[in-house]
Amino acid sequence: MEDWFRGKVVMITGATAGVGRATALAFAQQGARLGLIARDQAALEALRDEVKAMGVRSRIFPIDVADAEAVAAAAADVEQRLGPIEVWVNNAMTTIFGKVRDLTAEEIRRVTEVTYLGYVHGTLAALQAMGQRDRGTIVQVGSALAWRGIPLQAPYCAAKHAIQGFTESLRTELMHDGSGIQVTTVHLPAINTPQFDWARTKTGHEPRPVAPVFAPEVAARAIVKAARKPMREYWLGSSTIKTVLGSLLSPAIADWVLVRSAVSGQAREDTTTPARPDNLIDPVTGLHRTSGAFGDEARQSAVLVPASVAVLGTAVGVALAAGLAGAAIGRLTQNNRRR
Repeated sequence: MEDWFRGKVVMITGATAGVGRATALAFAQQGARLGLIARDQAALEALRDEVKAMGVRSRIFPIDVADAEAVAAAAADVEQRLGPIEVWVNNAMTTIFGKVRDLTAEEIRRVTEVTYLGYVHGTLAALQAMGQRDRGTIVQVGSALAWRGIPLQAPYCAAKHAIQGFTESLRTELMHDGSGIQVTTVHLPAINTPQFDWARTKTGHEPRPVAPVFAPEVAARAIVKAARKPMREYWLGSSTIKTVLGSLLSPAIADWVLVRSAVSGQAREDTTTPARPDNLIDPVTGLHRTSGAFGDEARQSAVLVPASVAVLGTAVGVALAAGLAGAAIGRLTQNNRRR
């Protein structure tokens, strides 16, 4: 696997911080050529210099993924300058913390344009490039919140839900056409990224990820594996598995669990100030690093399973439990009859 991506071209959106930056470095370690998209020019130049020191060629694009034409132009440039795009990683996102009643239509629209339509624009550009050769892999960086909406992040959860539906439709179309282009999704748990220091918030407190929290490098390894061996979906971390299955099996119980824990679980003790910068509209300089402020609690490993395996394992477990319960009831009934 270490040499599988050597010389191959990988395009990454949201590349200068958090999961995107960790993913870019992970592919660089394997010798891939990189197309890097983010909004901040200085952060892109710093990342370009870092991967260059690793012997990796790259092209940088200080653009907003909400701009479909700019994303398409970046893809065309990479195809011409670096070679055919083999892997496209859609990762760029933005969010806002706050109750729906406190948000504006403009704020919700902006999150949707970046976090959902940014994936659409990246996917369209990837399909245009890969369609010429009928091969390639699109990796959608998803979230447990694509399956389960939580309080204080309605626009982000809605965008992740939309990506899920968009990707399912695309996948079935490609399958119908017998296409060689593959689409895979990696649903992540809470990750220790800088987004919690620069996301807009209307809660009055500095936001934090809902525990347990994992290091960005854990997500990056999962994304690289998914690109190497694409399957329908991967779920990263036991918390993701529990969140998705819990929501599917008992959404009402999941509601009450979130009511009791998710609001306080997303707040630090520190309060915000009016001068606090955020990256909803424009990038914030100086915070383009891989890890966020929660390194002391960030876990360095996590289980990665195909969604089908997790669902099958749960179904088997439920069936076994039902069988054991049925057997116990049968024995109890038989004993009562003997009496």
